[in-house]
Amino acid sequence: MPELSRRRRLLVLAICCMSLLIVSLDNTILNVALPSIQHELHASVSGMQWTIDAYTLVLAALLMLSGSTADRLGRRRIFLVGLVIFAVGSLLCSLAPGLEWLVVFRMVQAVGGSMLNPVAMSIITNTFTEPRERARAIGVWGGVVGISMAAGPVIGGLLVQTVGWRSIFWINVPIGALAFFLTLRYVAESRAPRPRRVDPVGQLLVIALLGSLTYAIIEAPDAGWASPEILTFVLVALASLAGLIAYERRRREPLIDLRFFHSAPFSGATIVAVCAFAALAGFLFINTLYLQNIRGLSALGAGLYMLPMAGMTLVFAPLSGRLVGSRGPRLSLLLAGAAMGASGLLFAAFDAQSTNPLLFTGYVLFGIGFGLVNAPITNTAVSGMPRTQAGVAAAVASTSRQIGQSLGVAVIGAVLAGGAHAAASADAFVAAGREAWWIIAGCGAAVLLLGALTTGRWAKATADRTATLFDEEEQAQRAAGARS
Repeated sequence: MPELSRRRRLLVLAICCMSLLIVSLDNTILNVALPSIQHELHASVSGMQWTIDAYTLVLAALLMLSGSTADRLGRRRIFLVGLVIFAVGSLLCSLAPGLEWLVVFRMVQAVGGSMLNPVAMSIITNTFTEPRERARAIGVWGGVVGISMAAGPVIGGLLVQTVGWRSIFWINVPIGALAFFLTLRYVAESRAPRPRRVDPVGQLLVIALLGSLTYAIIEAPDAGWASPEILTFVLVALASLAGLIAYERRRREPLIDLRFFHSAPFSGATIVAVCAFAALAGFLFINTLYLQNIRGLSALGAGLYMLPMAGMTLVFAPLSGRLVGSRGPRLSLLLAGAAMGASGLLFAAFDAQSTNPLLFTGYVLFGIGFGLVNAPITNTAVSGMPRTQAGVAAAVASTSRQIGQSLGVAVIGAVLAGGAHAAASADAFVAAGREAWWIIAGCGAAVLLLGALTTGRWAKATADRTATLFDEEEQAQRAAGARS
């Protein structure tokens, strides 16, 4: 791809951020609308979980395929297709006649969404080639998540109260259309010099693993962990994981190149992404239900209550990008883990929901932590890899985020659902919620620990060895191609 002017690079960044905005807005707006959807469509806790996880599961399952397909067929082309499918899926969601159809149309949305974020990140990685400039661009990218968090609950609350929950899907259409036409005009096409082949067996194993694991977690409170149905799905998940590892190791061009994980920073970033986004999904899920079902706030009121968290994410995400660009990912990860862990601890051990000062303190701490964590995840995932593998590396990082969100909603929802009909009693909800907050605090502690372990000298040495391994392989393949 030819070198672009600074102005053109910034414009490409803005266009890519628009795709992240509609995907992130969709998640935050939907969380605020959950109680209204629950009431109108007569949904259970597990039904609300599926409304979110049907989207994140399909997204997680297809992200790596979309990243490698974009590297092969053209990143701009796949990005444009994703924008169209996501907008159409959003329209269908607004017309859903029942919960089952809403879940199906959310899956359609996810097919389009899988072609947006990893492909956009690959475009950014190939547009901003200088490491410090790229880190700052990724910081801006992370700041868009903060914007969606700040705007999503308020916009969603206004739409739910004035028009109804179906209107929350309409906002994706004009933003998607604008991004489509700007992409056609300003984003240059790019491909990987040596694209990867399709891996249908690996793709099916990923779908089986994520689907069966999430189903088991969500449905276990009703069916029972020892029921034949749940045990069957757990066994399917384990068998799929074992099969995936064995198959991908033997394949010449795997869907998931397990050699990526020889790099400690890359492996750490992957696990940090799962933990951080599990904490985020759990945070949004439990607070939406608590503020509206237990405190009796309106959708707009609940959105305004969560503004301190969203505002801190908006402020600290770009600051984290600059920090990562100038000092590396270590400090951002340590501060992020400490802040998220402290937030969970406030609710789990000190009943932060009992008073507004403690409640807002917990929200502020979580927003700071989540704002700091996104930039080091993305930067670490792509910085040690060859640019030719940018689509796949970015897709692995994005997949980890979606897996984290799916598990966060599944686990936190299962804890709430198992708490003796928690939604029906304030005391039961708070008791079940305390267990959920301990899980969120544990996720923060994991981010802190992994940030310390995977950013030192030893970790950097493993990243250098991994990069050298890929570079040598690429040079050997070029030499073989030249001889032939």
